[in-house]
Amino acid sequence: MACDEPAALSGIFTRQNSASTNSLDFEPDADYKFVESLEERYKCAFCHLVLHNPHQTGCGHRFCQQCILALRELNAVPTCPVDKETIKMHEVFKDNCCKREVLNLHVFCKNFPDCNSKVILGRYQEHLQQCLFESMQCTNDGCQDQILRKDLKEHLSQHCKFREEMCQYCNTYVVLINIKNHEKNDCPDYPVPCLQNCSQIILKKEIEKHHAVCPEAEVDCPYKQYGCHVKVKRGKLAEHENSALREHMLQILDKNSRLEEQISDLYKSLECKEIKIQQLADAIKKCEKEFRQYTQLFGNNSNLMVSTQALASHLDKSARLESQVKQLIQMANQQQSKLDLRPLFDTIENVRQKIALMETYDQRLVVLENQSSKHDLQINIHKAQLNKNEERFKLLEGTCYNGKLIWKITDYKMKKKEAVEGRVLSIASQPFYTSRCGYRLCARAYLNGDGSGKGTHISLYFVVMRGEFDSLLLWPFKQKVTLMLLDQSGKKNHIVEVFRADPNSSSFKRPEGEMNIASGCPRFVSHAVLENTKNTYIRDDTLFLKVVVDLTDLEEL
Repeated sequence: MACDEPAALSGIFTRQNSASTNSLDFEPDADYKFVESLEERYKCAFCHLVLHNPHQTGCGHRFCQQCILALRELNAVPTCPVDKETIKMHEVFKDNCCKREVLNLHVFCKNFPDCNSKVILGRYQEHLQQCLFESMQCTNDGCQDQILRKDLKEHLSQHCKFREEMCQYCNTYVVLINIKNHEKNDCPDYPVPCLQNCSQIILKKEIEKHHAVCPEAEVDCPYKQYGCHVKVKRGKLAEHENSALREHMLQILDKNSRLEEQISDLYKSLECKEIKIQQLADAIKKCEKEFRQYTQLFGNNSNLMVSTQALASHLDKSARLESQVKQLIQMANQQQSKLDLRPLFDTIENVRQKIALMETYDQRLVVLENQSSKHDLQINIHKAQLNKNEERFKLLEGTCYNGKLIWKITDYKMKKKEAVEGRVLSIASQPFYTSRCGYRLCARAYLNGDGSGKGTHISLYFVVMRGEFDSLLLWPFKQKVTLMLLDQSGKKNHIVEVFRADPNSSSFKRPEGEMNIASGCPRFVSHAVLENTKNTYIRDDTLFLKVVVDLTDLEEL
């Protein structure tokens, strides 16, 4: 019978001949051992295995659901492999009746003959989840052992090296394989002998407290600050104090004499400083007095430009006053015989003096302005030089001259993000040298990869830089170079790549520019290995790279 309409690939067959049996199922393509021989009617006409989700065609043959779909994909017009009839997909229906019969066929457990259970095919997977003879991995973290389910409990409690056992000293549960290391390094209640040969056994957590009272521990003499540098065992300290009493008293007297001399010198120095302070105070008062005069002259302006403008205004006024003075002189000459002009002449003289004083101040302001500009320029030059020197000192402090570089890369996540976003594709290390007058070198890293490693690996390269002594060195550079990613767990599981410089490559010839083209490993380490939490190449968002140049046969200048 035909269904009403075709459906999507996953649900193409909607016609059924019985109720659904969704609660039972089994894994296809497995090697099942049936209790009774599998009848042909329960075999797929295409793959000849037991039918999985059987579907029946219009010609009456049964196929697995995946097989009928495979036939459709192989041919635009699928044909039945049994009778070569054309398979009309709208006539294909899901045969739930056959499916129920298949799911109820009895099969042996795959662990036969250890397990003699016979189960229906539809419950086969449920049985394996409970079968005592099914092999399964140990559930303890780190254990890769495969154990039969019936032996798992005994394995977990008695045989697994990764089971937790209680430390006999501190009652803390520790993984068995690590318990010896725990006792020696971490257990606070582990008994250890005193390091001072006093024959006592002390708990590790009490060792420092014991050393503070151990009679065999060597301690400084209490009179060390006075000059006695003898070290004696704590148990014999009182004996030393009694035997060296006279020497201790003489040392104390000598120390007191020196202290009295120092106090006397300090008093003299204090008197000199008080005199200097008084001189500075007088100078400050003098400066304050001059400043008040400037303020009165130019107003309360703090800005030099404003003061200059005020001065210009005063000069304009003085020019007008001078013009008026000239007019008054002319009038005075005309009327000198008639009037007594002495007060007027006095006023005119005062005005002239003020004008001369203002001109003097104007000249002094111009000089001060020039000096201020020169001082600002000098200060900026000194600041730039200081910054340059500070950078140079930092560089010199971290520079190695033995052909080895330890490169600490902090803020890994942020720097990788910048590389992924294309803002900062690569970062370079500080320079290092093969000797004081040797080759100048550095490392360059692409945190998001370069070339064939882009997006999946960190690329690490070795770079030859232009140095101060290149004209004295042998070229091309021919040494063996080792690139390393350091393991921070202390187990030294470092990732290492080694190569020898190719003398024919331009990367190792004498640099004509600041540095040569980098050479190294575009697929140095994958992001998956580097960022795996089980590995310890990154800690506190920091990783360490190491570059080592083989200095064998390298002549030192």
